[in-house]
Amino acid sequence: MSRNKYVLLATLGSAALLLGAFGFQYLGGMAPCKLCLWQRWPHGAAIFVGLFVLFGGPRVLVWLGAAAVATTGAIGVYHAGVEWKWWPGPSSCTGGGMDLGALSGNDLLSMDAPSGLVMCDEIVWQLFGLSMAGWNAVICAVLLGLWVAAARRKV
Repeated sequence: MSRNKYVLLATLGSAALLLGAFGFQYLGGMAPCKLCLWQRWPHGAAIFVGLFVLFGGPRVLVWLGAAAVATTGAIGVYHAGVEWKWWPGPSSCTGGGMDLGALSGNDLLSMDAPSGLVMCDEIVWQLFGLSMAGWNAVICAVLLGLWVAAARRKV
């Protein structure tokens, strides 16, 4: 298979994952948490890099696409570990979500405070025991393989 076919498959894979995330959010009503949002940015970068390479960009950028999916996959592993309580997550979206002891009485009673904090350590959807973060990590391992295969191809 040619380098461009590998790049195309990897780019389409990131696009599919990103579209799936938006589908869960806007069609399924599942708001993303902070770590979910962090996983989206590298997919966007991988799509941008893939398109650039497909339209004649330098071969060395293929490694940048690989780095992007490796990054989102690593965030997915971290996020899945937070969901499974293997390690702590960001204090702003795990456990209690906020340090209530640091808030004043006015802050606690304020109607202007943001509502609907989505917790990073709660699994809102899973398939075969893996959450969305877990599936992101698994699929990113495959996408990383495609990017590396593309980088190692001469043409």
